[in-house]
Amino acid sequence: MQTPQEFITALDSLRGQKFRPELHVVQIPPPTHIAPWTVALQAEVNTSSDLDPEFYLGEAKFVVLHDPQGQPAWNGNFRVVVHAKAPMDSELAGDPLLGEVAWSWLAESLDHQGASFHTLGGTVTRVFNETFGGLTLGTSKVELELRASWTPHTEYLTEHLLGWADFAAKLAGLGPWEENVSSLRRKVETI
Repeated sequence: MQTPQEFITALDSLRGQKFRPELHVVQIPPPTHIAPWTVALQAEVNTSSDLDPEFYLGEAKFVVLHDPQGQPAWNGNFRVVVHAKAPMDSELAGDPLLGEVAWSWLAESLDHQGASFHTLGGTVTRVFNETFGGLTLGTSKVELELRASWTPHTEYLTEHLLGWADFAAKLAGLGPWEENVSSLRRKVETI
């Protein structure tokens, strides 16, 4: 089966993007059996250049699905799917508006980059992990997870990728980034 030109255009629009230094982006195997054409990227948000676990701030995935025939739920022939998670401070994790705020960060990041889309949907989940018994390696912690998907208006996905990168940084607690300004390393404390 020949790769559709629309998908090649989408791939080309993802190549060569520059991310802030805390985002360590790699291509990963994409999901199978969802769409005929897929690509997936993963970012670890870490203030250490060698990905020291002590400086881990979160992670995010960016998946592009393409079905030339379209799929009714997508209302188009492309779908962008993202998943992101980050540890949260216990005080922030208890905020009843945290889910709404995290969702607004995604929409704002996409809008800020000029991504054009429709049919945005998803979930925000707080995951509370408690340690019991003889496990002394970690203590209780809270993670915030967001899963979302949307249909881009075109096959040019640069703005969608950059919006995802902005969102991943916000969720991980990083402030605004300018290419000529360096960030200080931050260590995440667990509860």
